[in-house]
Amino acid sequence: MPLTRAQPAPGPEAKETVAPAVDLVLGASACCLACVFTNPLEVVKTRLQLQGELQARGTYPRHYRGFVASVVAVARADGLCGLQKGLAAGLLYQGLMNGVRFYCYSLACQAGLAQQPGGTVVAGAVAGALGAFVGSPAYLVKTQLQAQTVAAMAVGHQHPHQNVLDALGTIWRQRGLAGLWQGVGGAVPRVMVGSAAQLATFASAKAWVQEQQWLPEDSWLVALAGGMISSVAVVTVMTPFDVVSTRLYNQPVDGAGRPPSHHGRVPKACTDLCATEVDAESLTGQDWRRGQAA
Repeated sequence: MPLTRAQPAPGPEAKETVAPAVDLVLGASACCLACVFTNPLEVVKTRLQLQGELQARGTYPRHYRGFVASVVAVARADGLCGLQKGLAAGLLYQGLMNGVRFYCYSLACQAGLAQQPGGTVVAGAVAGALGAFVGSPAYLVKTQLQAQTVAAMAVGHQHPHQNVLDALGTIWRQRGLAGLWQGVGGAVPRVMVGSAAQLATFASAKAWVQEQQWLPEDSWLVALAGGMISSVAVVTVMTPFDVVSTRLYNQPVDGAGRPPSHHGRVPKACTDLCATEVDAESLTGQDWRRGQAA
């Protein structure tokens, strides 16, 4: 009688895990590729969020009105290449921020944090905060480069940087290491809220799409549809933080790193700038949804 190989006892299938280093490389690469296509939206969003900064509605010219009109306005003022302003800084930011974010989140999952109640949201928020801190200098430069345009269409302060290296060097010489982290107080809560909202809603959105049976259950389109639905929640909660973050990054500072005062108040941090903006622009929906379409 021929010998047969003993079969392993039935049990739960071993889950395939991805090493944190692989998560870092794949996550950063995917986000950098996406950045090439989304960077024009970032340019438009930055201009819309800087328009009318600390001014009451109706007291300033509106060069940018809505998404489509703003795209046309940028193309006319800066050429088609103007829609890719700050691309190099954007790629650097995506590589740093998402590389760190995916790496830290993968470590948290391996440690079992994601299996705890609410652990996924906490892990996503903490990983997002660390990624935002590491990538903050790149986002600072990206914002300041994307705000640059001709004088007739300028919104916000115009920083005279030539490119990424020139911007980093100028900031370093003028304000030292701390100057490269200008605005980080607005970036960290922005990414924390976005990561937490994304991870809290994606699984539910994907499950809802599967229940509707619009698409084959094992199709990648299910994840895509769930991600698009989840992105609505992400954008909704992130936009107020995004407006504050953009303005903190772009505001001018003196040699001591202090921003200009507004009616005797100096907005230095996220909460302070929020209070200053409410005082100047009111807390109506339109003021805090600037750039949401982009």
